[in-house]
Amino acid sequence: MKRVLSGIQPTGSLNIGTYLGSVKNFVKLQDTMPDYEFFIFIADLHAITVPKDKQLLRNKIRELAALYIACGLRPDRVNLYIQSEIPAHSQLAYLLQCNSYIGELERMTQYKEKSRKQETGVTVGLFTYPTLMAADILLYDPEFVPVGVDQKQHLELTRDIAQRMNNKFNDIFTVPNPLIAEVGAKIMSLSDPTSKMSKSDANEKARINLLDPENIIKKRIKSAVTDNLGTIKYDPENRPGISNLMTIYSVITNKSFDSIEESYEGKGYKEFKEDLGEIVFQELKPIQERYYELINSSELDDILDKGRDVAAKVAFKKIMKLNDRIGLGRKRRK
Repeated sequence: MKRVLSGIQPTGSLNIGTYLGSVKNFVKLQDTMPDYEFFIFIADLHAITVPKDKQLLRNKIRELAALYIACGLRPDRVNLYIQSEIPAHSQLAYLLQCNSYIGELERMTQYKEKSRKQETGVTVGLFTYPTLMAADILLYDPEFVPVGVDQKQHLELTRDIAQRMNNKFNDIFTVPNPLIAEVGAKIMSLSDPTSKMSKSDANEKARINLLDPENIIKKRIKSAVTDNLGTIKYDPENRPGISNLMTIYSVITNKSFDSIEESYEGKGYKEFKEDLGEIVFQELKPIQERYYELINSSELDDILDKGRDVAAKVAFKKIMKLNDRIGLGRKRRK
């Protein structure tokens, strides 16, 4: 069966940028691609390229898993699992490192940006991060990987490594293709609409987290940066603030930008922001209710156990097949 795969790090809190740009689209895909098997994982190994508090990391892993299900991922359609519970991810990452080049990894934008911020104490894990990401993907032979615009470079490297190893080891991997949502693929910061909304932004007003209460949601929308023109017009190049809010409105309601503009003709930002605050709250309310049902339940553990068992079986077969092609281990004598 053909596959679709995606993953996310358990750092910070899931915000509407990730939800609208990635998770919500993934929820739609499970229904619109019935012939595909879905794999989605919590990328906890990626989270430790910089130091993390043990208990906080554990809590965030569970929080993220519960939020995925609360957002609408169905356990009967999606194999949800935790990356570190499947040793084959680390095993394949090393094998890919042996078939990757230092120059390729040095060109990765995220490595350059993060190492520049850290300056000292940059770990090897941060440098080799893309090969682990490639392993996360190639283990499962997905045809498609839903990615944000900022992750395209990593997927292109994954494709390069896969093609290189296919030439060496007789078509061992499926070369994955990116799947990017046309609308909502990049939700911008509420305080700086020229930058992507980020869970690592020090300014809390820049984002809305999925577990934020109603008063915070509406307050953040109300204080979101726009401009002094006061009209509801989609123009991302010249008016990024209002265009970003309109993108959030459009992705949640499925209304076109033209339709939104028509609805608010003759009206100003105050009314638009009040309506958008309520729209965002109503979108997140059932997610929050389902999350609190799941977070401390055995149901969540059962879902993660099932996903792990399915993924581990697929991953083990891939590792053993590659080991054989490379010449690792031993062949049993008859």
